[in-house]
Amino acid sequence: MRNEHLKLERAKARIAQLRGFYIHAAVYVIINTLLILIKIMNNIENGESFAQAFFDFSTFITPFFWGIGLLVHGLKISRVNPFFSKEWEARQIKKYVDQDKVDIEKFK
Repeated sequence: MRNEHLKLERAKARIAQLRGFYIHAAVYVIINTLLILIKIMNNIENGESFAQAFFDFSTFITPFFWGIGLLVHGLKISRVNPFFSKEWEARQIKKYVDQDKVDIEKFK
């Protein structure tokens, strides 16, 4: 019974994480679409062509950096860690255990 309760709590926590990510992604799309449209319209009013306004570097600064944050959020909830995976951790532990064995043998 206790094990089932723990599984249920983990499932609820996982769903809450996914919901948070989906909300984050939806807000990202809505807000950045509006920001890009406003920026393009302002640039066109200031005499730029559509192409100049669209390809202006400053048009995509906010979506770019916010997109990096969204990517990190997605990687976190998907439990993908490209930098410090379980295999990397296991290799590091083995390396340090082996090094300790060598150090202990030196001092015997």
